[in-house]
Amino acid sequence: MRLDKYLKVSRLIKRRTIANEACDAGRVLVNGKAARASYDVKEQDVLEIQMGAHPIKVRVLTVAEHVMKAEASQMYEVLPT
Repeated sequence: MRLDKYLKVSRLIKRRTIANEACDAGRVLVNGKAARASYDVKEQDVLEIQMGAHPIKVRVLTVAEHVMKAEASQMYEVLPT
């Protein structure tokens, strides 16, 4: 699954266009490297998102096309920054 779509489906970022812009601006890192929106997200990837004053670091647990809002937080594990 594309990185921008994963960020939207997992509800880490509200809209896919905003996720795409964040990737283009270099504010999303995958395994320590800046990633494009077209990056193919895999399980166990570590994502670092630098949006606003509080950066977030998560590990991808599952990749699913459609997820209910209540189950979205189970797609990733928040790591200490």
